[in-house]
Amino acid sequence: MIPLVVVGAGGFGREVLDIVEAAGAASEVRLVGVIDDNPSAANLDLLDRRDVPYLGSVQGWLTSADTSSFVVGVANPAHRRLIDERMTAAGHTSATLVHPAASLGSEVSVGPGAIICAGARLTTNIDLGRHVHVHVNSTIGHDTSLGDYVSTYPLSAVSGSCRLATGATIGAHATVLQGLTIGADAFVGAGAVVVADVPPHSIVKGVPAR
Repeated sequence: MIPLVVVGAGGFGREVLDIVEAAGAASEVRLVGVIDDNPSAANLDLLDRRDVPYLGSVQGWLTSADTSSFVVGVANPAHRRLIDERMTAAGHTSATLVHPAASLGSEVSVGPGAIICAGARLTTNIDLGRHVHVHVNSTIGHDTSLGDYVSTYPLSAVSGSCRLATGATIGAHATVLQGLTIGADAFVGAGAVVVADVPPHSIVKGVPAR
């Protein structure tokens, strides 16, 4: 079994713990605990209630002799990237987690550190980059690529032949229509319907998204 630490004690970090538990021995990982630079008292209590050890700050853990692999349970793509770079530079490898209730079709390539939650549906010929988060009940259509650190939030729908560049985020219940490109670090608001390409570093919302 591969020892695993989860970075992030917040809400999504604890959802990641659920994926580890649901996958069980089939995932070939063994949870060591959670690291977080500034966990709230409430989050520490929630970890304690499920008997998950809090291992301290990222820097403190990196100075230990622990050689565990890691995943990043942090929603913000920019923060996720910084954590990944820091952990990788220290010699740690990224694990990949797929909930057993997710559905992956043929020729779906999942990059290191990617996390795919329960109910997610990925059809065919899809590429996921490093530390991509596909949240609960999110759908990804055929021939679509998600760059590094992309997030698709719960119940979002990305149609076929789309390109989501590094750090892009698709909000909850948002829809991206066929063949579109979402630029790097762009944010699509909750419930938006994207009908045209979205430029890098922009925020769009509404129906149609603007």
